[in-house]
Amino acid sequence: MIGRLTGILAEKQPPNLLVDVHGVGYEIQAPMTTFYDLPAVGGTVSLHTHLAVREDGQNLYGFASGRERELFRALIKVSGVGPKLGLTLLSGMRVDEFIQCLHDQDVSRLTRTPGVGRKTAERLVIEMQDRVKTLTGGTPTQPGAAAPQAAAGDAASDAVSALVALGYKPAEAGKLVDKVDAPGVASEELIRRALQKSVK
Repeated sequence: MIGRLTGILAEKQPPNLLVDVHGVGYEIQAPMTTFYDLPAVGGTVSLHTHLAVREDGQNLYGFASGRERELFRALIKVSGVGPKLGLTLLSGMRVDEFIQCLHDQDVSRLTRTPGVGRKTAERLVIEMQDRVKTLTGGTPTQPGAAAPQAAAGDAASDAVSALVALGYKPAEAGKLVDKVDAPGVASEELIRRALQKSVK
């Protein structure tokens, strides 16, 4: 089991990362909440990881904090919630926001997440209530500096691609990015704004 990786951030294209650990490149998928804390490419990063082994392959998921990973592990135990949907849920809300959403039994906010219907949202509220109480502390590791500014067209295109990878339909992703696009804004900031827009 790979529980944690520390290395050089070689590539980042939401939701995918490539981390070079002593010459071995690990492909990792991460939620946007983790992307916001990443250093620029070439910087050192330390991630809490979850290895999912399935018949069709192995996937490694990375998180900025142990608490975020615990929530992901709790989410994928809920019927109908797989790793992809778990990443999408964590991309739209930080851990404390998600816990507050459950506390408020805010089913409508959960259903704004791509792939979450009313039944799944209600199941999440019921099944996750007790599970989130057991989440330990955990603080973000290696918060990074802001990424260099990207060209406007590239940033918007990257943002749309990332949203599609998180489960949004291409047309919906395009509309969300168009609403928040601004000159000189990096793709990660566009994704953050778009995700905030989608859950309001």
